[in-house]
Amino acid sequence: MFDSAPRLRHGAVTVRGIKLRDARVLESELQFNRPWLERWEATLPGTRPSGRFDTRSSIRSLLEADRDGSGLALVIEVDGEFAGQLNVANISGGALASSTLGYWIARRFAGRGATTAAVALVTDHLMLERDLHRVEVCIRPENVASLRVVEKLGFRYEGCRRRYIHIDGDWRDHLCFALVREELAEPVLERYLGGRVPPFDRSVYPVEVGRDPRGATSA
Repeated sequence: MFDSAPRLRHGAVTVRGIKLRDARVLESELQFNRPWLERWEATLPGTRPSGRFDTRSSIRSLLEADRDGSGLALVIEVDGEFAGQLNVANISGGALASSTLGYWIARRFAGRGATTAAVALVTDHLMLERDLHRVEVCIRPENVASLRVVEKLGFRYEGCRRRYIHIDGDWRDHLCFALVREELAEPVLERYLGGRVPPFDRSVYPVEVGRDPRGATSA
């Protein structure tokens, strides 16, 4: 089993384990940011996002995954204020030694580098402290803001998973990115801050990024 959630910090950004006492502020942020987050919410086939959030049950489920070693439930704070979530799922040890990251940030904190710092901090923690070999992030092609995070941090594009996850009422394609330890001569955050991340070429994508399949352009 993995250890309990860490407390990681860079500048104004702190990443810490989620607590049941975060339920009220989490619900408030999800409701307030619903127009910003709704189109990225996972849904069950045949349903649409309900707009109702049982945050205490959600946190309990995340903490259970944390206890059994399969996940890591984290909060992103900016200057001590709740700003979003970063969850690590599918943690595997042994011969696989990998994990998957997912994250969201409140709209008022977007564009300030908080998500980029949080993803870098957690990736470094997983690889350097928890001895994982691989970290993966899967992102919808329309989600330009999330794509910028992995591009800026030097995650390697691995391919498009067609109709991979049911989100916002339909099965959605996702672009898959990953890092393995052999690719890193230095920590992810240190490489990013030092300007040593290789430039990213979006021509590798098989689809146009930022283009909503319903015809609208992503903000």
